[in-house]
Amino acid sequence: RGLSAILPPPVGGPSPSAQPAAPTATAAERPRKAIPPYGQRKGWVPKSQDDFADGGAFPEIHVAQYPLGMGKKKTGAQVVALTTDGQGNARHDALARVGHREGTKVYSQLADLKDKQVSADELAKPSEEEVAETQRKTKEALEARVEGKIAAAHNPLGLKKGKDAAPTFIRYTPSAAQQQHAPPGGPQGRVIRMVEAAQDPMEPPKFKHKRVPRGPGSPPAPVMHSPPRKVSVKDQQDWKIPPCISSWKNIKGYTVPLDKRLAADGRGLQEVQISDKFAKLSEALYVSERAAREEVETRNQMQRRLALKEKEAKEEELRMLAQRAREERVPGAQGA
Repeated sequence: RGLSAILPPPVGGPSPSAQPAAPTATAAERPRKAIPPYGQRKGWVPKSQDDFADGGAFPEIHVAQYPLGMGKKKTGAQVVALTTDGQGNARHDALARVGHREGTKVYSQLADLKDKQVSADELAKPSEEEVAETQRKTKEALEARVEGKIAAAHNPLGLKKGKDAAPTFIRYTPSAAQQQHAPPGGPQGRVIRMVEAAQDPMEPPKFKHKRVPRGPGSPPAPVMHSPPRKVSVKDQQDWKIPPCISSWKNIKGYTVPLDKRLAADGRGLQEVQISDKFAKLSEALYVSERAAREEVETRNQMQRRLALKEKEAKEEELRMLAQRAREERVPGAQGA
């Protein structure tokens, strides 16, 4: 009360007799939810904005919290307009084009998978007028590009010259309200001279140009597959691929059964086929062994015959020597 007695009464404020209106039932505060105190919030999770009580998040509760909606991404639903083709049929393939950049070719119809029959009109050569028009546009585009290259070579710093650097004059007339506050005898209008500020050729660039990677190209045409069929037990067993088990390393130290190791080796998936050449080889070895045995037997027989002849020759020679000695001894005895 002491401060209100010192200060002057407000100017333009409400009169002392005016009383504030009683709050209506709609303006009454809603009852706040009972929030567990700190240290007793185990298992409690805020699920609405009323649980925050116009405050911040609870750091001891490890869930994503967005008090007053702060930090929550706004996801707007995209509405695609329903369009029709030339026959009046609804085109639902517009949904497949959502999210692609402009100019991307999206194959979303059955006609895109079939061969296109090109008519003779589409394959016809352009007329002379079209050729001349295309030639003129191409020439103008090339000339503009060449002129730009030449201008950049003569003015590498990019400074503007000629009529672009000429000043521009603008007439400025103040409004009636501004003329009332203006001093008497002042100018009623002004002429403003606009001149482009000179550029410092040694000033470093203000912007750093980043090279943006090229966007993805058009998606390929989809491949049509046959309708799915029920998988039989045999197909499931055929598609059951055993895990890869190394025959050299066992870092984890697992005990792998032999049947699993052989199954992982892939030996059971191969069919054993014996070539006919093994039989031919066995027959050739048998024939060669029999021929060798016959040759050895013939050689042994010849050696035995030669040894027998040599023995008979020696015995005959010894017999002759004994007979000669006997004959030489007999005449000597008779002479005595």
